[in-house]
Amino acid sequence: MSFYDEISKIDLDKFRDVVDSRTDKDVERALSKRDPLDVYDYAALISEKARKHYLKEMAHMSMQLTRKRFGRTVSMYLPLYLTNLCTNKCRYCGFSSANKFKRTVLTLEEIKEECVAINKLGYENILLVTGESDRRGGMDYFRQVLPIVKEHAAYLQMEVQPLATEDYAELKTLGLDAVSVYQETYHPGCYKENHLAGKKMDMRWRMETPDRLGQAGIDKVGIGALLGLYDWKVDLCAVAMHVLYMREHYWKTRISVSFPRLRPAAGGFEPQYPVNDAKMVQLICAWRIFDPELDLTISTRESAEFRDLIIPLGITAVSAGSSTEPGGYAHKGQNLAQWEINDSRSVEEVVKALELNHLQAVFHDASTTYFKAIA
Repeated sequence: MSFYDEISKIDLDKFRDVVDSRTDKDVERALSKRDPLDVYDYAALISEKARKHYLKEMAHMSMQLTRKRFGRTVSMYLPLYLTNLCTNKCRYCGFSSANKFKRTVLTLEEIKEECVAINKLGYENILLVTGESDRRGGMDYFRQVLPIVKEHAAYLQMEVQPLATEDYAELKTLGLDAVSVYQETYHPGCYKENHLAGKKMDMRWRMETPDRLGQAGIDKVGIGALLGLYDWKVDLCAVAMHVLYMREHYWKTRISVSFPRLRPAAGGFEPQYPVNDAKMVQLICAWRIFDPELDLTISTRESAEFRDLIIPLGITAVSAGSSTEPGGYAHKGQNLAQWEINDSRSVEEVVKALELNHLQAVFHDASTTYFKAIA
């Protein structure tokens, strides 16, 4: 049994009514509950009742829980895009195979140049990102890339195509610490509508990736839904179910949740279910109250002003000075970016903004491979 098997038994659209039917009493119960919260508690925290009557209380509780668990530190990471080559045809993505532009796969020498440029910015927490192409960006490529990047990374993450359990186990021996694999949407109809060609059409294979990561013993797994692709009430309740499942079955694995909102990309796709700023504030607080142990990540998709507002509420990991194009640090502007950066501030400017909120930027996360070596 996998998470896919469990969630396939449920009519996910019913979560819309669950969220809409939550009462003040339901919200108060979720806020005062000492036992672990369930998906119905989470539904109450993202409901309209919670936003109208309890948002200030939720924000205060979220900040308290974050400071208690994570102190005043915020982990700084930077995405390193290795390729914009992709064999998938996804309606919402700039890297979609339907979009005609010059494709790039960084050479090993170019990757070294990128890593040097990233280290000069102060980063030792590197997230490797690719389009999905097994032929030119698969395991043979990763076997060459990871040893090079690991020389420059204290903590190494990946956001690439779903791989097999044995592949993740092998990459772990090469220094891999964490993997993010976003489901985009948990709704079968919406998933089929937006994934038109390529291996990403296989919803089961993608959704079972966190299971395989847990089985491979990866330190941290990032999950989430692409906000704006489908009704956020449905998708986020599904993410909450996924978090609970991972906690039960892979309790040694840390969990990260991200909040990617659809942004303009090549191809002209526009989100059908936009999530406004007020709702995003509520969602961040809801996640922190739902699970105080979660790593909560926010990228440069969001504006500088909004990031400064929400980071103190419960965010534990941010990027700054990011590029979403291959080669974007050493040779900026030569390749197509996956999506538009909204917070274009320098690393120094973001660190200063954190300090004004009495938060400390941390650029060095200890690798799980380091602890294994000294054990």
